[in-house]
Amino acid sequence: MSPRPAAVPYRELTAVSADGSRLHVEVHGAEDAPAIVLSHGWTCSTRFWAAQIADLARDHRVIAYDQRGHGASPVPATYAAYSTRALADDLEAVTAATLAPGEQAVFAGHSMGGMTLMAAAERPGFRERAAAVLLCSTGPADLVAEATVLPLKPGKARTWLTAKVLGARAPLGPVTAISRKILKYETMGPGSAPDRVDACARIVHACPRRARIGWSKVLETLDLRAGVRALTVPAAVLVGTADRLTPPVHARALAEALPHPLGLTELTGQGHMTPIEAPEAVTARIRELAATYITTGNTQVKEGA
Repeated sequence: MSPRPAAVPYRELTAVSADGSRLHVEVHGAEDAPAIVLSHGWTCSTRFWAAQIADLARDHRVIAYDQRGHGASPVPATYAAYSTRALADDLEAVTAATLAPGEQAVFAGHSMGGMTLMAAAERPGFRERAAAVLLCSTGPADLVAEATVLPLKPGKARTWLTAKVLGARAPLGPVTAISRKILKYETMGPGSAPDRVDACARIVHACPRRARIGWSKVLETLDLRAGVRALTVPAAVLVGTADRLTPPVHARALAEALPHPLGLTELTGQGHMTPIEAPEAVTARIRELAATYITTGNTQVKEGA
C-alpha cells in the first residue's frame, strides 16, 4: 500500500470494469481538492507512486489504482483478459467510481500507464474528464524493437531475443543482490541510489507471474499510434535519457505527434523508473499541470490554457 501523509484523508474502494474485473483503488487527500489520477506501469502497483502521493495529497485528491493483475487487483483467470481495450475499460471504471459527474482531473501514466491513457484517448468519457495528461517513460508502438535492454545492434535478432527476455515465464523469485543488479541495468539509470533500486525491485518482484506474462504479450504487439493522434487534451511528455525499456526515441516521437503537446522533458541519466528515480521532477511536472489546467474549487479547464 502507498504510504499516507500524516493527517491526509484516505479511503480504499473497488471499481468494477466492463468485464467484471475488480480493481483496487486508493483515494488520498480531501474530497474537494483538485483531482489527479495516477496509472502505473507493467509489473508495478500503487506503491510505485509513493513519492508522488505523499507530496501531492497534501493539497490534491490523488487517485491511484492497481492495474488488473497487479497489487491488490485480482489476477484474471485467462490471458484473454489482457488487452489495450481492458486498459481503457479499467481506467474508465476507476474514474467513474472516483470522479464526480463533470469533474476533470490531471492524468499521469507511467510506461503501461501512459499506454492506458493512449488506449482511452478516443473514449468520450476520458475526453470529458481529462484536463491534461503526463505521458511518463512510455511509447505507443515498436516497444520490443526499440528496447535496448540487450547490448546488440538493432534488428530482427535483437527484437526476437528481447521479446524472449521480457516475456520470460520463469518466476522472478526473491529479491537478491544479483536480481537488484539485473533490474537496475534493465530499468534504471546507472547512478540510481541503492534504496531506490531496492524499492523498485521489491515492487516488480511482487507482481504475480501470470499478470507479468499476460501483459508482456500485449506490450509485444502494441500499436497505439491512433490513440496518440486522438489524445487531443494538453499532453506533456517526460523520459529519462538512460531509459532502456522505452528509450527517448519514443518520447520524441510522441512530442511530435500529439495534437496538443506541452513539451518534452528529458531527465539526464535517469532510466525507465522515473517516478522513483527522479520523484521531485515527476511530481513537479504533475503539480504544474494541475495548477495550470484545473482551477482550485472548480473542475473546469482554465480558459486559454
